[in-house]
Amino acid sequence: MKNTFRLRKGLDLHLVGEAQKFVRQSDFPAEVGICPTDFTGLTPKLLVREGNEVATGQPLLTDKQTCRVNIVSPVCGRVKAVVRGERRKLLKVIIETSSAADHYTMSLSEDAPLKERLCEAGLFSFIRQRPYDVIASPDDTPKAIFISAFSKMPLAADFSFVVKGEEGRFESALKALATIAPVFVGVPSEDYLPELHEDENINVNVFSGPNPSGNVGVQINHVCPVNKGETVWTLSPQAVLFIGRWLETGKIDFSLKVAVGGSEVKEPGYVETLLGAPIKDLTGSVDGHKRIVNGNPLVGIKSDEEDFLHAFVSEVCVLPEGDDVHEAFGWIMPRLNQHSTSRSYLSWLMPGKKYAPDCRIKGGERHMIMSGEYDRVFPMDIYAGYLVKAIITGDIERQEALGIYEVAPEDFAVAEYVDSSKLELQRIVREGLDILRKENA
Repeated sequence: MKNTFRLRKGLDLHLVGEAQKFVRQSDFPAEVGICPTDFTGLTPKLLVREGNEVATGQPLLTDKQTCRVNIVSPVCGRVKAVVRGERRKLLKVIIETSSAADHYTMSLSEDAPLKERLCEAGLFSFIRQRPYDVIASPDDTPKAIFISAFSKMPLAADFSFVVKGEEGRFESALKALATIAPVFVGVPSEDYLPELHEDENINVNVFSGPNPSGNVGVQINHVCPVNKGETVWTLSPQAVLFIGRWLETGKIDFSLKVAVGGSEVKEPGYVETLLGAPIKDLTGSVDGHKRIVNGNPLVGIKSDEEDFLHAFVSEVCVLPEGDDVHEAFGWIMPRLNQHSTSRSYLSWLMPGKKYAPDCRIKGGERHMIMSGEYDRVFPMDIYAGYLVKAIITGDIERQEALGIYEVAPEDFAVAEYVDSSKLELQRIVREGLDILRKENA
């Protein structure tokens, strides 16, 4: 019997351009790019040089702190470029693919501990932890492992469609992870992923309600809250599939179905490609008045055609930039085609309508208004407004008392959307978590 949690706080944002359930095969990418900055909390040490030949699954980078957590190549080919930024910060490793099918031979046997095998295979780098929302440490023993098998974010991929045909691999990965700690899977309804069965170490919970009910942090808060000194691991459902394929074949397979949507996409749907594939292979040519979002509109990163698919991304969106829009008396118009969380526009009379917003902020940053608007869309047992104030002021004791160990930047995405102060809440929370982690090191 699945436990059901009914959440009332939140906000569903319906946008034009949701990916339809068909798959378009993409050409095998001529090159792929791995971005170490995707793996928050990991200090990368480069293991290859430009011109080196690499096999699929061969380590490209390792974590300087542990020297055990690897980031591996998704393809066989040659290292084309190592891109660095300010102060030689490692930004990208670009690999030119080849038609060969060489796979890296791992040194550890199947009898070795699962953690160590995952580290060598480069799959442990897809496991994140609470607190701090960073890549987990293999030295820790988590009290639970959480996987949210759905997302309520706008234009998000439907995992029940993505996993079709690989349900057995998904479940075998869950059983393997359950040997480390109890596994909790969040689903939106009783009939979602019907092939998924519970046992004493795999628990399935139903979370109904508006966005962000699909956030793994919200599910942790309701099922197994994180206290100081405790650790909980989280994985994306796509990462669980990566592990399932590796357990079945012994080889790394980073192929995935990416939802490509948004109001500026002619035929929104799913594209089958590889981790780190060029964005232009997914979106095609995009003009200067459109924005490519690497991820969903609320938590994704602004990208361009020369960028690559990020490691924890299941969707790519193309939205109008809004820099070519000129409105006369726009502030006083009824705005039937623009969404509002208040009753400022007449759009509140059409709650199920889909919108095609652009990327304008429509207002500058102003002083923080303590109106309780965060709490109306924040379905966690945390005072979001007071926590943000504690982070801004650097009051670490206050942050701990208000539950910072349980949150991640994505949990504040909806609050940021409704924020009349126009604060970058996700950036503020990320910086707060980084400072707290440094102080507690």
